[in-house]
Amino acid sequence: MWPDMELAVMKGIRPQLEGVRVTDEVPAKVEGLVPVVVVRIAGGADDRISDTVTVDTESFGADRAAMWQLAERTRAAVHALAATMAGGVVIDTVDTEQRPVEVPYGNPAVRRAVATYRLTTRARADA
Repeated sequence: MWPDMELAVMKGIRPQLEGVRVTDEVPAKVEGLVPVVVVRIAGGADDRISDTVTVDTESFGADRAAMWQLAERTRAAVHALAATMAGGVVIDTVDTEQRPVEVPYGNPAVRRAVATYRLTTRARADA
């Protein structure tokens, strides 16, 4: 059985992002809740031993400076998951597939940066 990596990443980065709402979907009225980080699984594959998961993060800030600061804090938090256990999942490696880039959100009251990471983990032992 393969682990829920979305949940594992959220649990793993929350302690490093104090004061930030970390979730798996963009909350309604996000502009009133920033800073917010959204974690989503974007793809992946396995070789029956290791699971390689592609994870997108969206960092929402009230302005450009806040967005970039949060995006870099998020990148550091995701990279800190390498060689650790997060949410009960052993994460072996973390690599950046796409560094944070600004992606328009369509709401002038919030700015968003999106990044993509590749995490390698293992099948759960209780499977």
